[in-house]
Amino acid sequence: MADGQDALKRVLLMKIRALGDPNQVLALVRSTAPFYRALGGTQVRFLQNVDDPAQFVIEIEYEANAALELNRQKVSSDPMMRTFLQGWRMALAGNAEMDVFEDVSA
Repeated sequence: MADGQDALKRVLLMKIRALGDPNQVLALVRSTAPFYRALGGTQVRFLQNVDDPAQFVIEIEYEANAALELNRQKVSSDPMMRTFLQGWRMALAGNAEMDVFEDVSA
């Protein structure tokens, strides 16, 4: 998605809780991997809480163009992204938290 020196590395963490059968939510979550990769995700991980199987964390490492990162509102208004997010909102009924992080461990 990003190119060369204009690329900013980011990590998106989504914490969700299944409303109903956790296996159905897990199948839905796993089916999204190609979408995340198409948006520039370099690594996608799906984590399920071993003590609370209804709780999931999705971790997506990606590179963002610096210009786009400065204005995420424009990205979130993209019709494809809006449709995708609307589907998630309906499926999760508000049981989701999303945060974007920068890896500062180096």
